[in-house]
Amino acid sequence: MSDLVLHNYYRSSTSYRVRIALEMKGLTYQYVPHHLRHGEHLEPAYLSVNPQGLVPALILGDGTLLTQSLAIIEFLDETRPEPPLLPQEALGRARVRMLAQMIACDIHPVNNLRVLTSLRTLFGAGDEDVVNWFRHWVNEGFQPLEKILASSPETGTFCHGDTPGLADICLVAQVTSNARFGVEMAPYPTITRIHAACMALPAFQKAAPENQIDAE
Repeated sequence: MSDLVLHNYYRSSTSYRVRIALEMKGLTYQYVPHHLRHGEHLEPAYLSVNPQGLVPALILGDGTLLTQSLAIIEFLDETRPEPPLLPQEALGRARVRMLAQMIACDIHPVNNLRVLTSLRTLFGAGDEDVVNWFRHWVNEGFQPLEKILASSPETGTFCHGDTPGLADICLVAQVTSNARFGVEMAPYPTITRIHAACMALPAFQKAAPENQIDAE
């Protein structure tokens, strides 16, 4: 797999997920930044690439467009099997998807930039309101996630066993976003431990927001 082009933004947690997966798979790619806070993702040039106007978007060598971070990551896992990001057995795969979706489908969608912006523009929310909103929905998701991870025998060094995978990718990206909003992580020792284990790995470090060419 070659000639990959990743349209993304350094601070986007969904972009961070895909960057981690690309690094874990050892894939090289062209990095194309779009500054979300400057509205660059809504300019005609990018909308002609991705009509949804969201990041990330991965363009394959033949021009095929892939969007939605979980779909992109599973495509990479199916076409570049090593190292695997999902377990081989069906139950394990379901568990990892469950953990990943608790973050990617329940926490992130209500806390992404366009929702936070809409809170301000449509409802007059101030900075403190937005921060409290973000923290509330993280805690709503992290409380059950912590309980599941802490009580499950399938949890190891990482979310599922002793190798990182899809759930860990989502966890790390969310914890990174949490830091910008001052989310208190003391109630989540298992999540914190897994995050630290992931951040000791080169792929997670190289993909981190602060290490991207558009980092500010």
